[in-house]
Parts: sequence; structure tokens; C-alpha cells
Amino acid sequence: MSEYSDDACAEIYVSGRVQGVYFRGFTQKVATRLGLLGYAQNLPDGRVRVIAQGKRSLISELLDNLQIGPELSNVESVDVSWIDTSDEFTEFFIKR
Repeated sequence: MSEYSDDACAEIYVSGRVQGVYFRGFTQKVATRLGLLGYAQNLPDGRVRVIAQGKRSLISELLDNLQIGPELSNVESVDVSWIDTSDEFTEFFIKR
């Protein structure tokens, strides 16, 4: 096992009142504080898609925060799929 065996990547879909309530900015702030890479993106169907890469324990901490969301949001569900890690990310950003 390499020293990076704890690295993981999650594809997360957040449903509820999560657009127009600073959800992507909130996600970026938390993910950056945790040192995660990836992005948050609004989807046409009203959900927010998040790709988060880093230590699995830190992604879990992000997931805990996404369940709550920013003050004006109303999170109904957070669906997670674990996917292969990628070399494409150098920061956590808002994808428009």
C-alpha cells in the first residue's frame, strides 16, 4: 500500500433548495479549508454536483457539512458515489 492509499474521489449530488442560496460558495469554502480538490456545479435539474478529491476522512467531513448546507439552503438528500481519483484538479473551484 502506498502512502496515498487514503486518497479518494467522490461524486456527490445534493438535492433540495441548493441553488441561489450560496451552496456552491459554501461548498468551495469548506472544501478549500479541508484541502480538497475538485468543483461544485449547479445542474439544470436544480441539484448541485460536487466532485471532491483528497483524503477519504476529509471528504467525509465535507459530506457532513453538505448535509447541513448554508443558512438559506434546505438539503433533502446527498448521494455519493466513490470514483477513481484524477490528476486534473489543482484546486477546488466553482464550475459554471
